[in-house]
Amino acid sequence: MKLVWSPETASKAYIDTVKSCELSHESGVAELVSAMAAGWDSRLIVETWSHGGATATSVGLAVASRHTGGRHVCLVPDERSRSEYVHALGEAGFSPQVITGEADDEELMDGLVDIDFLVVDSRRKDFARVLRLANLSSRGAVLVCKNAYSRNDSTFRWKNVLDGRSRRLVRSVYLPVGKGLDIAHVATSGAVSSSAKGGSRWIKHLDRQSGEEHVIRK
Repeated sequence: MKLVWSPETASKAYIDTVKSCELSHESGVAELVSAMAAGWDSRLIVETWSHGGATATSVGLAVASRHTGGRHVCLVPDERSRSEYVHALGEAGFSPQVITGEADDEELMDGLVDIDFLVVDSRRKDFARVLRLANLSSRGAVLVCKNAYSRNDSTFRWKNVLDGRSRRLVRSVYLPVGKGLDIAHVATSGAVSSSAKGGSRWIKHLDRQSGEEHVIRK
């Protein structure tokens, strides 16, 4: 079984996020991320958040989880962040599960199994490690780095995150939305690598106008 796209669910989540956030001055990140999480029928949505961060994207993920009937979990580093996050989401009418602890803690991440949709903040120094530690769903997963323009790690590459994890990058795209979104779609755990298929190989092509990275098998 793999992630299957539902344009109808994505559209509903998009519209509901606009209504919930009243995004007259926002960048569009919340609606886009919400539509993706809902459209892929995500059953476990995980995000990282800390004190002072914007909560529009979090509201969008909460909206998506309602449409999919899935679980929405937020990882925060301390009680101050927890209190602020719970208050903001509560005012919007949502009460996602909040876990306090460093997101790059291996034991904490071990408790979150079969993640379908993961959103991390590229401004945090631990974002790449969080991606590496995530226990992704056997159906496949969508990984999102928000605030990619302000990324702490200039050497970040998706292949480095996925190396040695028996997962294959289906495609990645960099979108100039908000402060930058770097998105990757990861194949199901049952996917066979190109080397195992004897002779076939994967070729990457970067469209410099759109920012999309296409992965094609030859």
